[in-house]
Amino acid sequence: MQIDLEQARRHLLAELEHLDRQFNEIDAERRSVGPIDKLTGDAGQDTARVDTELRQEAEIQTARNEVAAALQRLDDGTYGFDEDTGEPLDPERLDAVPTARGNIR
Repeated sequence: MQIDLEQARRHLLAELEHLDRQFNEIDAERRSVGPIDKLTGDAGQDTARVDTELRQEAEIQTARNEVAAALQRLDDGTYGFDEDTGEPLDPERLDAVPTARGNIR
């Protein structure tokens, strides 16, 4: 089974769009609520909410970075190869995890 690089690119670009939408939704929600001192007035609840939003944004940014790195590997011609060994990745693994950098050992 061979890797369909164009399908992989489409999948990665779609994932990047999905992550961008998620990031924008969190940002829009925060903007609609206003500054932290204008939230509920319960400092603990407000802090927890902001912490959650910041954690979600960090997770989304990490995922965006992984997708961007996979797209760069596609451009470089190294997509689908284990970064450590240079061996081809299992196409089923890439289908399940398009940002995979190596085989499961």
